[in-house]
Amino acid sequence: MAVPIRTAVAALCAGLAASLLGGGPARAGQDTGSAAHVWTVSAPGPGAAAQAPRARVSLDGTTGTLDLSVSRGGRTVIEPSPVGIRTERADLSQGLRFLHRTDRLVDERYRTKSGKRLDRRSWMNETRLSFGTAAGARFDLVVRAAADGVAYRYVLPGGYGDVLGETSAFTLPADARAWLSAYRADNEGQFAEYSAGSAPTGSYSDQALFATDGGYTLLAESGLSGAYSGARLAHDQGSGTYRVTLADDRIHSTGGPLATPWRAMVTGSLATVTRSTFTDDLAPASRVADTSWIRPGTVLWTWLAGGRAAGQSLTAQQAYVYYAAARHWPYEAVDAGWYFRSDQWDTTDPDWQTDSWLPQLTAYARAKGVGIVVWIHQRDLDTPEERAQWLPTLERWGVKGVKIDFMNSESQSMLQWYDAILKETAEHHLMVDFHGSTIPKGIQRTWPQVMTMEGVGGEEKRTNTSAHLTTLPFTRNVLGSMDFTPGGFQRVGQRPNSDAAEAGLAVTYESGLQMLAGSPESYDARPLARDFLAQLPAAWDDTRLLAGAPGREAVLARRGGDRWFLGGVYAGPARTAGVPLSLGAGRWLVETIRDGAGGLVQDRRVVRGGDTLGVDVVAGGGFAGIACRWHPGVTTCHR
Repeated sequence: MAVPIRTAVAALCAGLAASLLGGGPARAGQDTGSAAHVWTVSAPGPGAAAQAPRARVSLDGTTGTLDLSVSRGGRTVIEPSPVGIRTERADLSQGLRFLHRTDRLVDERYRTKSGKRLDRRSWMNETRLSFGTAAGARFDLVVRAAADGVAYRYVLPGGYGDVLGETSAFTLPADARAWLSAYRADNEGQFAEYSAGSAPTGSYSDQALFATDGGYTLLAESGLSGAYSGARLAHDQGSGTYRVTLADDRIHSTGGPLATPWRAMVTGSLATVTRSTFTDDLAPASRVADTSWIRPGTVLWTWLAGGRAAGQSLTAQQAYVYYAAARHWPYEAVDAGWYFRSDQWDTTDPDWQTDSWLPQLTAYARAKGVGIVVWIHQRDLDTPEERAQWLPTLERWGVKGVKIDFMNSESQSMLQWYDAILKETAEHHLMVDFHGSTIPKGIQRTWPQVMTMEGVGGEEKRTNTSAHLTTLPFTRNVLGSMDFTPGGFQRVGQRPNSDAAEAGLAVTYESGLQMLAGSPESYDARPLARDFLAQLPAAWDDTRLLAGAPGREAVLARRGGDRWFLGGVYAGPARTAGVPLSLGAGRWLVETIRDGAGGLVQDRRVVRGGDTLGVDVVAGGGFAGIACRWHPGVTTCHR
């Protein structure tokens, strides 16, 4: 019997629509109910397809399971990796059927207060794939692709109960090089190099870097809040798969819709990964309307110069304020010892605040043009009542920022505490430095008063290695400001690097509040380093990687105004390092500080943009430098 033309055309149109929605035709010999579907998502922009990452999502028509892979320039970055989530009332990891697809362009411009550069653009394609089960459960898989990364998240309607876990994972070629940090609640582990398959069985931080023939890929997370819990990676030796596990066995639901954090893959050349702001670009927009009170800058922090013995008294702290003012450093940090715990105070006494000498210090510092940042233990801010005591009081005293320590958890309950403290510090105009903390996961875009976070094996660690120092610019510091606290010159024999490298770390490592961990005496003994640190801008306009190999060398250039600041750190033997001066055409005056036989030495030379700058570095050493445009009459880049 002949099929009417109108019916045949309708069938053809339906088939074409199904093919377009599914990203490809059904497999031969199967009906559309059991066929595999494939969808691809690429970065926007002409010519982006050549080197930008491309995500590929596949639905197995037999098992109803999803996987996601990533390629770049036709080469594998992430192999097909499972995708899915399980809740109390629905298993959304298998038995799935495709429902529909929607696409949109994300194009957002925003400005930050600190970071690799202040002006940002979040420009990415987004595809939302909706799936359902035979029992009627449904969810959306949202995939985004940008020039420097791919990310996905799950969006669930309300009424599905608590989240019990994800089947999310990342599968790498087993021979891919890997730089991993064993998981610690404070995120202060060292990074070590393995292959993806040879890494020992265990849990690792989700800031994991891999190198394949498709380039470098840094795994990350963004958009984390108290609606969920933090992620880490679980790995079995011999496998290239790293499974996402959560801090909580059960994530409590509010009963409403849920959008999980982004599972992000920052990918590209090493320079692209290092310069990327992808995890910030994914995060929600700023929730602070007026940011005029948020001011980054250099901080004098003397705790590593002797702890309480460094002078936890008004007289000692006034001396430090005086020193900071002389260097034009805008802040001085007061660590433990300045206050009694709030549960020891009689807050019914109207004079309870006088138990601290801090108000006198802030008044003295204000007259000198210096702001005060204070350390405080999280246990003294963990209830609404304690925060209502502390935060308004600190604001009234004129304190500019709080350094909150010892959260040591990414559980949902602790993340809910973060949600509360972030809102309240913004209300009381207090900048924040989190220690013993999670790592930045888009938090600095959403809450720009977060100037920096620890979450790193920093200067205070006596077991750090040169290899660890040269890996951090490509792992932890990619994700946001890092309070490594460089400048601890007095710690001779307790750090693996040289004095010139120590000066350069203030540039190599970005931090909105760059806390310099030395003593005034140690700076005065090294006037070249002291004067270099006094030149540091409050924030950076741009960042470039000049040379790098994780675990071996890292040389970064950061621009402040019309000057570029250089910082280099190296592992291994002494050498003459070659640094491509990729700062722009024309002539540049470059001033470098290196290690000499009798201490620090400064060199000046005029070179052309694109030339290779030769710098002598000692074993485990490095350098610091400033580059400015040269023309006749210019003899120094210092101001």
